[in-house]
Amino acid sequence: MVKRTSLAGDACPIARALDVFGDWWSLLIIRDASLGRRRFSEFQASLGLAKNILATRLRALVERGILKTVPASDGSAYQEYVLTPKGRGIFPILVALRQWSEEFDEHPDEIATILVDRENGKPVKKLALYSRDGRVLHAADTALKPRPATKRARRVVP
Repeated sequence: MVKRTSLAGDACPIARALDVFGDWWSLLIIRDASLGRRRFSEFQASLGLAKNILATRLRALVERGILKTVPASDGSAYQEYVLTPKGRGIFPILVALRQWSEEFDEHPDEIATILVDRENGKPVKKLALYSRDGRVLHAADTALKPRPATKRARRVVP
């Protein structure tokens, strides 16, 4: 078995975030939790993931503070997994991935769902990055600069 390299100490915030998420299965578990799935069996049925792999991913997400376990809502002896505030903070990342796929997928007509505002049923507006003065920013409008008074580790990568 190949040991995964940790990016936890990397100077790049994207690398550090990826170290917390782990892999695509973890993001799909977080997606399912965002959709209201809470039980091991619900995750397993949705993802079709082997039970041992799912158990490992769920344990890692709990250890990383993205999910927490709570007693089952029906009073049974089971436990359920719920997103923590740190886990709920991943929602905009999931939306960005969804919107990117909706825009660039070769077969967007095969995407089964659209994201809508629960209040009015209308599709949500595409995410955008705004400057402090309200301008929409694109990659060419941004730059990286060293953070003042911090220890910079290895390398800074966008």
